[in-house]
Amino acid sequence: MNPGLPRRAILRASGIPTSFIRSFDSTTSAVPSSLLTWFDVIGYTVFLEKDIITFGNWTERSSITEVVLRDRLHSAVQRINPSLSSEAITQAICQVNCIGNLTLFENNRHFHQLLTAGVDVTYQLNHKLVHEKVWLIDADNLLNNDWLVIHPFTVKQESYIQSLDVVVFINGLPLAVIIWNPIDETATLKTAYGRFQTHLQKLPKLFFYNAFVVIAYGSRARVGTLTSDWQEYLPWRTIDGEDFPSTGETQLEVLIQGIFDKRRLLELVRHFLVFEENTNCIHKKFLRHPFCTICNPSSHKAMTGNHIF
Repeated sequence: MNPGLPRRAILRASGIPTSFIRSFDSTTSAVPSSLLTWFDVIGYTVFLEKDIITFGNWTERSSITEVVLRDRLHSAVQRINPSLSSEAITQAICQVNCIGNLTLFENNRHFHQLLTAGVDVTYQLNHKLVHEKVWLIDADNLLNNDWLVIHPFTVKQESYIQSLDVVVFINGLPLAVIIWNPIDETATLKTAYGRFQTHLQKLPKLFFYNAFVVIAYGSRARVGTLTSDWQEYLPWRTIDGEDFPSTGETQLEVLIQGIFDKRRLLELVRHFLVFEENTNCIHKKFLRHPFCTICNPSSHKAMTGNHIF
């Protein structure tokens, strides 16, 4: 661990009595109930998709063709930018929702810029031109953000309909997808990777907003990006950024609690995702310390200001 960074206490699911942990009905879940429990332990709201459908109507979105949870996004952006006008908020959200005129990877790079550098808007107020910066995420006050996991999450694009195993939303934005395969005689981690590639081709609008992709097979898990080759998907090594996994903690548990720790997730998005372009190809790379710890002094410096983003 970087000695320049203060050590933070990380809550581990393995250290909490089971009587204090929310349980999920595994008979109606296509993923292990423990996976959802780990998200619950680290402070995410966890919904089963059936819980957000009332009398056949969706409560979080108007239809399965939508991938951004607009009401949550609007509420969060208003909360994070309380001094800005409704016009600024509306323009910023419009920029987020209107992504889609470029290729998949160009759209993803453009959204990453909006997410990390803020959304620049211009509008007229009292006959004057006003320029504002609108932030989509609040890194100073993690409680100001909306942290949500939905399992499964059904999406339709053109004639293709698919239920994604787990989608992780920050302020209504689908920043991560988990593709999980149960253990059987024919499935492997590479099977999960193949499923992801199919979703990427058939549901590109979902991945405009994606930061990370997690592929899992049973208790084994790897993390990568939209452009990562199979060999570039690697396991995550630590929950708290320093210690090795405790006895009994699986790769999947370590990855979920390690990467999706709220503070760490924002640090990873800001400082450890980079885009490179050569020969007209965009490559999104996830920079890794050998033990996947947060050791970037610039991230600590950035966190002392108004925004990490």
